[in-house]
Amino acid sequence: MTPAWRPMTEADLSAVQVLADRLHPDYPESPVVFAERLALAPAGCRVLAADTRLLGYAITHPWTGTAPPPLGAVLGALPPRPGVWHIHDIALDPAARGGGHAATVLRALLAASPLPRATLVAIPGTAGYWARQGFRDAAVGDAAALASYGAGARFMARPG
Repeated sequence: MTPAWRPMTEADLSAVQVLADRLHPDYPESPVVFAERLALAPAGCRVLAADTRLLGYAITHPWTGTAPPPLGAVLGALPPRPGVWHIHDIALDPAARGGGHAATVLRALLAASPLPRATLVAIPGTAGYWARQGFRDAAVGDAAALASYGAGARFMARPG
């Protein structure tokens, strides 16, 4: 079966965690973080699936626009007046890379977003990809939050 993006469900969370742990060992997040993002912004959470196999996930949500949430932070609630749609993570199994899946879900999520601007943290080695998607380096209002992603992380924004 050809991989396709679909809405994430609670039943997907354990597979999302396994994939996140495998793909991002230097950026660990607890299952609570993924579950909370899904609960707070279900429309911003998708999985790439082929039959019963999970090949990727996307987690996005409304946010302030001034800085990213710190890595691993539980949000508690979304901001009452969000300024951007924040791309928390788009992650693909290596077997699914190169097929345009990340760009496809990014376009879909941004098109569905009620907010015209988007932000993300580019971890080392990914800024070129995000620049090709229209993101540019942006001033960050909370240097400690950005630093939680490690040396070389860049806060980036895409205008609406």
